[in-house]
Amino acid sequence: MNENDMQAGAARHAPAIARANFTEPLLLVVSLLLSVLGAIIGMQLIVTLGISSNTSIIGALIAIVFSRIPLELARRFRALERQNLVQTAISSATFGAANSLMIPLGVPYAMGMPHLAMPMMIGALAAMLVDGAMLYLLFGSRTFPATGSWPAGIATAEAIWAGDQGGRKAGFLGLGVLVGVCGAWFGVPMSAFGAAFLGNIAALSMLGVGLLMRGYSVALTGVDLAKAYIPHGLMIGAGTVAMIQVGREIYRSRRSASDDTTVESAASGRAGRVLVGGYVAYALIALLITGLAGGFDNLSTGMLIAFVIYAAFAAYVHELIVGIAAMHSGWFPAFAVALITLTIGILIGFPPTALAVLAGFSAATGPAFADMGYDLKTGYLLRGEGRHPELELAGRRQQFIAATAGFLVAGACVFLFSKGFFARDMLPPVDRVYAATIKAGSSWEIVRNLALWAIPGAILQALGGAKRQLGVLLATGLLLTSPLAGFAVLAGLLLRLVLRRIYGREPAGLSAFAGGVIAGDALFSFGRSLFKIR
Repeated sequence: MNENDMQAGAARHAPAIARANFTEPLLLVVSLLLSVLGAIIGMQLIVTLGISSNTSIIGALIAIVFSRIPLELARRFRALERQNLVQTAISSATFGAANSLMIPLGVPYAMGMPHLAMPMMIGALAAMLVDGAMLYLLFGSRTFPATGSWPAGIATAEAIWAGDQGGRKAGFLGLGVLVGVCGAWFGVPMSAFGAAFLGNIAALSMLGVGLLMRGYSVALTGVDLAKAYIPHGLMIGAGTVAMIQVGREIYRSRRSASDDTTVESAASGRAGRVLVGGYVAYALIALLITGLAGGFDNLSTGMLIAFVIYAAFAAYVHELIVGIAAMHSGWFPAFAVALITLTIGILIGFPPTALAVLAGFSAATGPAFADMGYDLKTGYLLRGEGRHPELELAGRRQQFIAATAGFLVAGACVFLFSKGFFARDMLPPVDRVYAATIKAGSSWEIVRNLALWAIPGAILQALGGAKRQLGVLLATGLLLTSPLAGFAVLAGLLLRLVLRRIYGREPAGLSAFAGGVIAGDALFSFGRSLFKIR
C-alpha cells in the first residue's frame, strides 16, 4: 500500500471513530444474523466449489448500506468501528464454518469412520478458538506486524473508507470493483491481481512464479511436480527455516521490549509466551480428541505419546506457515500444508484412524489465524495505525470478541447442518484427497524426494530473510493449482512497477483501486454462491 496514501487516510478517519462495544444490542443482533448467513454460505461453498468466499468485504458493504437507511438506529452504523466489528464477525463465521470445521469434520466421513466425527468436531472447534486467540495476541509483534501487507484487510479498510468519505477514493474503489467483477466473470482470480499492488514485491514474485511452474510443468517438462512431491519438500525446507526465523525475531524482540513501551513492543515481548502456550494448548486438544475417540487400535503407549506431540506440532506449524503466507500475499496453502503434515504422519507409521484425526486437526488451524489477521489489519488502519495506543488496544479487544462470536456461530451452524450435507455425500473435495493419501500409504521414494527438495527450499528461505519469505511463497505457489492466478499476480506487479517508474512513486489512489479489485472478486464469488444455493 502507498505509505503516504495510507497515512493520509488514517489521519482523516481516526478522530471520527467512536468506541463501539460489540455487546450493544443492535450491533450484536445484526452481527449474529449476518454471521449465520456467512456460515451457511461458507458451508455451501466448501462442499460444492472447495473454497470459501471472502465475506469480510461483503459484511462491510452490508454495514455501509444499512447505515444509510433513514432510521435513527441504522445511523449508528455510520461509525466506522461498528462497521469493522460487523465485518469481523461475518468473516470469522464464514472462514470458521468452511475451513476450520467442515473440512476437519468431513475427513472421518471420507475415511468411512463417522464415529470419529463428534470427537473431531469438539477438537476442531477448540483448535479454531485457540487459532484466533493466538493471532490476536501475536498481531503487532515482529513476527506478525500490524504494518504487514495483509491484503484482504487493506481492501476491506479501503471499502469502508470509500463508503464513508466518497469522492476520489470512492471513484478509485469503484473502478477497482468493476475491474474485479469483469475479470472474475472470465474466470481470472482477481484477488491475486489486486494483492499484487499491496504486498511485498519479492514475495509476490515468488508466488507468481510458483503458480506458473505448477500450472505448466507437465506441458513443458513432462514432470508432475505434485506427484514428485517437489512442492512438499520445498515447503518443508522453507517452513523449517521460517520457524528458525520466527525464533530469532522473538529473541530480538525480547531484548528490545524492555526499552520500548509501544503497542508493537508489548506484542513482541509476549510472542514467545504465546507461541509456547499455543503449542501446549494444541497438545491438550490432541490428547482430548484421542481420549474422546477411545484411543487408537494397535497403538502402543510410546506411539500414542508421539502422536499427541506430533499432532500438536503439525497444527502449530500449519498455523504459522498459513499465517505468514496470508500476511505477505493474501493467499495461503492451508489444504496443501495439511497434506504435508499428513504425509509425514504416514511416514512415521501412524494407523489410519490416527491419521484421519491428524489430517482434520491440522486443517482446523491456520484459516482462522489468517482471517483474524485480515480483520485486525482493517481495524488497525481505521483506528489510525496505532497512533492512539489506548484506542487501538480497545478496538482490537472488541474485534476479538466479535470474531469469537462469529466462530461460535460457525460451530453452532456446522453442528446443526453438517449431517445434512454429509448424508448426501457432500464433502469438501480436499477430504477425499486426504482419505486417498492415507489409503495409498507411503514409500521410501517419497521420503527421498521430500529430503532432497527441502534443501533448496531452506536455502531460498534463508536468502530471502524473514521479511520476504521467498521460500514459503514459492512453495505456496507450487502447492496451488491456478496458473491464471500466476499471470494475474505477475501482471499486477508489472503494472505496479511501471506506475512507479512513471510517477516516481506509487500513485495516490492505487491502494483504493487494489482494494476495489479484491472487493469485486469477492462480490462476484458471493453472488455466484447465492446462485448455487438456489
